[in-house]
Amino acid sequence: MANHASALKRARQNTKRNVRNRAYRTRVRSVVKQVRQAIEAGDAAAAQDALSKAVPVIDKAASKGVLHKKNASRKVSRLSAQVSAL
Repeated sequence: MANHASALKRARQNTKRNVRNRAYRTRVRSVVKQVRQAIEAGDAAAAQDALSKAVPVIDKAASKGVLHKKNASRKVSRLSAQVSAL
């Protein structure tokens, strides 16, 4: 365990950020899953609606540094292509 003040503070910050990042990551996985379920069901309207809700969540996670911006872009691109194919 850390012994000096700056290392203790760093440990506290890491813990808080880990909790926050986990929440963002979970939210991203959930919205992506909703889009994929709508695609598998073949419901184009629901898939489009789910995609429009998913894109801002993914972009926000990228802006916060939870996802790399290219990873987020790739997710959006692939989901968009799948929805368009319906």
